Amino acid sequence: MCLSITSVLYAQQGTIRGTVTDAADGEPLVGVNILVKGTSNGASTDLDGKFDIKVPSGTYDLRLSYISYESMTVRDIDVAPGEVTVVDNIQLQTATEHMEEVVVSAESINISEAALLTKKKNSPNFLDGISSETITQTGASDAADALKKVTGVSIQGGKYVYVRGLGDRYTKTMLNSVEIPSLDPTKNSLQVDIFPTSLIQNMVINKTATAELPADFTGGIVNIETIDFPEKPIFNVSASTNYNPAMHFNNNFLTNSGSKTDFLGFDSGARALPELAKENQNDIPTPISGASDDQVYNFVNSFNSKLGPTKSTNAMDYTLGLSLGNQFDVGSENKLGYVFSGTYKHSSNHFNNYSFGEYQVPSDPGQTELVRANTQNGKVSEKNVLLGGLAGIAFKTARSKYKLTGMHLQNGERKATNFLINNSESAPGQSGYLGDSHNLEYGERSITNAMLNGTHYFKDGKWEIDWRLSPTLSEMKDPDVRNVTYTLSGQEPNPNYVFNAGAGGYPSRLWRSMDETNLVGRVNISKEYKLLGETATFKFGGSHVYKQRDYEILSYDMAFFGNQPNWTGDPSEILVDENIYGGGSNGVIYYQSGNIEPNPNAYSSNVQKSSFYISNEFSLSQNIKADVGVRAEKYVQRHTGRSVRFAQGDQNARNLDDAKVLDALDFFPSANVTYSLSKDMNFRFSYSKTIARPSFRELSFAQILDPISNRRFNGGLFQIGCDTNGQNCTWDGNLTETRIQNFDFRWEQFFSRNQMLSVSAFYKLFKDPIELVRLRNSPTTSEYQPRNVGNGQVFGAELEIRKSLEFISSAFENIGFNGNVTVVKSQIKMTEDEFQARKDYQRQGQNVDDQRQMAGQAPYIINAGLTYENPEIGFDTGLFYNVKGETLVLVGGGIFPDVYSDPFHSLRFNLNKSFGAASVSLNISNILSEKREEMYQGFRAEDQVYSRFNPGRNVSLGFKYSF
Repeated sequence: MCLSITSVLYAQQGTIRGTVTDAADGEPLVGVNILVKGTSNGASTDLDGKFDIKVPSGTYDLRLSYISYESMTVRDIDVAPGEVTVVDNIQLQTATEHMEEVVVSAESINISEAALLTKKKNSPNFLDGISSETITQTGASDAADALKKVTGVSIQGGKYVYVRGLGDRYTKTMLNSVEIPSLDPTKNSLQVDIFPTSLIQNMVINKTATAELPADFTGGIVNIETIDFPEKPIFNVSASTNYNPAMHFNNNFLTNSGSKTDFLGFDSGARALPELAKENQNDIPTPISGASDDQVYNFVNSFNSKLGPTKSTNAMDYTLGLSLGNQFDVGSENKLGYVFSGTYKHSSNHFNNYSFGEYQVPSDPGQTELVRANTQNGKVSEKNVLLGGLAGIAFKTARSKYKLTGMHLQNGERKATNFLINNSESAPGQSGYLGDSHNLEYGERSITNAMLNGTHYFKDGKWEIDWRLSPTLSEMKDPDVRNVTYTLSGQEPNPNYVFNAGAGGYPSRLWRSMDETNLVGRVNISKEYKLLGETATFKFGGSHVYKQRDYEILSYDMAFFGNQPNWTGDPSEILVDENIYGGGSNGVIYYQSGNIEPNPNAYSSNVQKSSFYISNEFSLSQNIKADVGVRAEKYVQRHTGRSVRFAQGDQNARNLDDAKVLDALDFFPSANVTYSLSKDMNFRFSYSKTIARPSFRELSFAQILDPISNRRFNGGLFQIGCDTNGQNCTWDGNLTETRIQNFDFRWEQFFSRNQMLSVSAFYKLFKDPIELVRLRNSPTTSEYQPRNVGNGQVFGAELEIRKSLEFISSAFENIGFNGNVTVVKSQIKMTEDEFQARKDYQRQGQNVDDQRQMAGQAPYIINAGLTYENPEIGFDTGLFYNVKGETLVLVGGGIFPDVYSDPFHSLRFNLNKSFGAASVSLNISNILSEKREEMYQGFRAEDQVYSRFNPGRNVSLGFKYSF
């Protein structure tokens, strides 16, 4: 009976939680006294400015008092039994500006949009971002959707963040202020669509550098902060489905048999490389190696016999999600919080008319229209699985906070394609043939990350120490990528099918694998003190990053010991017993290794980066604040790998054995100055130096083939166009860092109800920028290489406005407009080699300039939204528009024209309605049914396709229930 009575009494109680911040700078206030009027209950705010009071159910007033601040009363707070009532973002005003200041130190919290705007207004550097409050209003299901609203941000491929139109190379993604590598080894930033918005506290984009931030960014650093102490208990179950009329329930969907665990995002071993294939190429059983018929037959049969796709019908996409979180009192002053999220996404895409093209500049300078070298048109079908889990636990005492976060992402993509290839003999280097190409691919990616963080405050509140340790393990596997291309001859409708090495080539298969380890350790120390009569903060700290990557590609080619059988064009007919050598009297097929020893497509690289910084944030006067500092980074990258020529026996060719390919000590000064023209108006200036370094893949000898487009990536260590002595190269293989100087200006005005207006300008100077360049001396193949090109510069301007339409009429008070526009002018001063290559193929009437647009830099970005929100009925909706201007994506020259991405006009509609604990959402994306296109452009020539596909119009319906 006693236990029952206690339980009933406890159930009749509720909890009031809140956060108290300084209205002047948005920083939380520690030690604010909170009293529940009419009772003896009360509390004081902790190191995060938070308080927690348990009271019987009812309606209460809170009185807040703090020395040197105006007291405040918060009235009519309804408390339900067993429920948590959150009073968010209580801001106290200073009572007398010249009163002796109480020094407090606590980390900034930004749950509400008002708090985030306060931080943006008072931050020493240029910030943009989005709070959990705004994420909820927009109905975004993941971080990628939410970030589309932020000034100067564009989302590539639905998952990667680009800032200020600059490409992936110049953007960095961080999780809880720690660097984390990408799931895709070809990308610099982590895909952000894997983070559920229910666990995001805020996302902040730093557009200018400060000494405590890593120096390897230029556009911006995107930092995703997850919730550690949920204000309310979280127990959300969500499900959504997505329908695309052009994609789903298509009975021509291409597929192939996989493994039993494909639905979990990884292969169980069905695509594993046969054991004998791992032997030295001379030990693989072939008819010409002296192996017996049975040995050859058994070896060929150890490979999967399915070489082409089959047709099936695909279903709609779906996503399942689960989020948990809560906090508990542990003793009188301590708290324990936890969060957990699990996500499962299953999606499929089918493109009926996917196109690739290769075009050249005509040799006759009097002609302007581009010459077709090769086109591919066909079907691409994809099935994608993403399984993700994120868990965190946090413990808070009166003066310290500890946080442990773990994350695992598992991604598997199965792809099948069928293309008709039309190769033109009229273009230089082309043989002229028709081909029927079939491809089967499976890509498996995984990333496991842990982060242990501790934050400590000393008794006087003036010293703060924050340390973080974060290991990350990444793995990539592309097992058994299969390609079959028949060369067609004769007349339709019954052409002859044959495998021709000089045309479509022989069937092939390859295995790619990568393992990467990242270890990050960081400590930041800050101390508050008085300077010129004002509060200042002295900061210093250091970090160390270790990275290790091992990469390997193994390839195997089909060969014929005798005449080929009569093919019908069905890939399933190839590896039948009677066609395999040793399987019958007419068997001719065997496999031979395409690998050289030592393997030029294998490398091992590691990075050691040690950093130290010192900075000071202070006030020059009551209206002028500054943050000045310098960061030093010692960066050493070592590489073990070799060129193809060395692997083939040329001892004079390049061979690296744990050799330093980058070794530099750089200093990165930064200065951010803010002049407050009034309480809600600022003018800002920033200067900084930053850097962009080559990736492991770029600083290698790797040659990576895309089996679908048949385009090949070449590592930047390859020397190109050298004479017989290895001298006078068009590219010397010495790929180096890009160093950037950044100048930023901003005027901003803040208004009530989270409205604002800002105008920014920026200038960036690039030394040795890295761009992807078409190899001009390879007319027979489509090959690309990252290179340092001529120096560049970027001029840009940004405009952001957030405005309620209540100025028109009070009836429009719930309707808001938000928009931002970024306009950029970029220039690259070409190298002499590139300029001369363009001059050599100058058209009549054309005057080739030695300057061009910078690759990867969009000339403009527009993000706009019109929203309606009515919290009383739990309803909000919005129409959103995003576009990025025509962007140079591939640098040509000589006979190869440049490639540009066309603008993609994204128009989407969101609607969200809550029904108590349940909510539903409706999203319609790509309402205009725009195509994704990259096009060749030539002087007075019609644009020609480099790649083209139509993602179609998507309609998604989501449901969430909060227990």
